[in-house]
Amino acid sequence: MAFGPNPPSLQAHLCVKGGLQAIAFYEKAFGAECTFKQMAQDGVRVLHANLALFGSEILLHDEFPEFGGPVASPHAHGGASIALNVNLPSPSDVDAAMARAEAAGAITFMPAGDVFWGARYGRLTDPFGHVWAFNAPLAPG
Repeated sequence: MAFGPNPPSLQAHLCVKGGLQAIAFYEKAFGAECTFKQMAQDGVRVLHANLALFGSEILLHDEFPEFGGPVASPHAHGGASIALNVNLPSPSDVDAAMARAEAAGAITFMPAGDVFWGARYGRLTDPFGHVWAFNAPLAPG
């Protein structure tokens, strides 16, 4: 089912080039579970998918330029316009999440480090152009 009984109040809906490959990447990199997938009539592109990850959910679809509109993948626009922020329980979770994503093909542009707001924080870009930020509170010193 694409729409469950208790949807989150806010969901990111990612547009990608290569929806099936994106789903496979998110499963490998982030441990995502594809809970719903509807293919387009062409049998190649993902019309809609729901992915459960990090205790939440994102939505995903391929580009459909033939339908018009302003939504396109980051590659079509020359880069991402937002970062998806993932709040994790501990600093070691940030390091582990980034290492897993890097092993799956993500590119780190801000290595995990301790930052001024009292957190462990790092950023990377996935192969589909989306930016992911990982954040966890530092243990009280």
